[in-house]
Parts: sequence; structure tokens; C-alpha cells
Amino acid sequence: FTDFNALESIPSASVRYVDTAASFGEPDLILLPGTKNTMADLLWMRQNGLEALVLKHAAKGKPVFGICGGYQMLGRTLKDPYGVEHGGEMAGLGLLPSTTVFGRDKVRTRVSGTFETVQGIFAQLSGVSFEGYEIHMGTSLLEEGAVLSSIAETGESPKADGLNQGNIYGSYVHGIFDSEKVAKTIVSALLRAKGLDDGQVAGIDMAAYKEQQYDLLADGIRQSIDMDLLYQIV
Repeated sequence: FTDFNALESIPSASVRYVDTAASFGEPDLILLPGTKNTMADLLWMRQNGLEALVLKHAAKGKPVFGICGGYQMLGRTLKDPYGVEHGGEMAGLGLLPSTTVFGRDKVRTRVSGTFETVQGIFAQLSGVSFEGYEIHMGTSLLEEGAVLSSIAETGESPKADGLNQGNIYGSYVHGIFDSEKVAKTIVSALLRAKGLDDGQVAGIDMAAYKEQQYDLLADGIRQSIDMDLLYQIV
């Protein structure tokens, strides 16, 4: 859930976490978060009515943005031939033209990236840079459509990440909203779509905020512990 802290920090935006159809409401944007088990959680959404509401929202042309497991759910098909998650094969939400296959290897890496030419309501994300990390099972095979971004590990060549088709967006990158410009661009676009003023959207640099919190923690430790003794032990 830390993926959405940057959006929660913007006064112009209200972020709600829902787990029932009754609490769904009328959102301007649906965010599908990461998950420890993509197939099982999609089946849970299918059974409790949330999937139908997401599809109805998308059919109205309103935006949906999936991160990691949420991105995998947005595709056409999920396959788990080795039983690493749920086993078998099942249909995805069908909002993005991709197939995800779960293998035995897990991706764990930090990345930096840049949005490609973005379609739909968040078109102004085009060319905006971001940083984050990948931690997931499965590989998503892009069948068609526009790649959302290019990402790279330090010193490595860039690779394609994510998909964008109209107002449907998906990415494997956790922390993609932590860039102040990314979060502000998304909230500004949603405000404009509602006919509201987007000129005073205040964002937060999550990287700088985290460093400030680490500094406060370090100061508290220094005040509470015999640091000279600690250094001797080290």
C-alpha cells in the first residue's frame, strides 16, 4: 500500500481502499495494487463483484492503473504451469492485450525509467521520469498495444515495461507514483476531467520525505543509545 502514499499526501486527492462492492462508490481512478497471489486475488474480486464494477468503470472510459499484480490482472490471460501461485490458467480482466506466465524465477531489482508516449487522460506523463523497484513472479508477454515506459537497472540497457491502451495503464514498477511530477500530473488530469481547477495541486517528493524520516530516526537513536559503546562493539 506504500505505492499510493504519494497520492494520499496531495490535499486535492482522496484515496480510499475498498474490499467490497458496496464500498466501491464512484471513483475517478481505480488503482489495482500489487498482490502476493495474483490469480487467487483476481478470483476473489470475481466472486465478490469488484471485477464487474472495475469493468463497468473502464467501459465508461474512466482510467484504471494496475501496479505489478494489478497490472497482471488487467491482461487477457494468466497462466501458472508450475503451480507457483494458484496453478492452471484463468482469464484476466481483458483490459490490456497481454498474457502473464508465472515461472519459477522471481524478479527483484531497483530500476529507473521514463514514460513513453502516453495515451488517454494521463497523456502529460509522456517523457516524465521515475524510479522504483520490481519484485514479482511472472512475465507479461505483450501481444499488441503501446508500451507504457522504458526502464533499466543501473548500468543495464533499457527494456520495455507495462502497457497503455486508452485510459488503461499497467506497470510492474512499485514506487512509480513517488516522483512528485508523476503524482501531480495524475491528480491534475483527474481534476481537469471533473472541470475543477488544477493550478494549485501541491505534491510531495517522497524520496526527500523518506530521507527526512530516516534522519529523524537516526537522531532519536543517537539520543537514546550509547553510541561510543556501540561503535566499540562494532
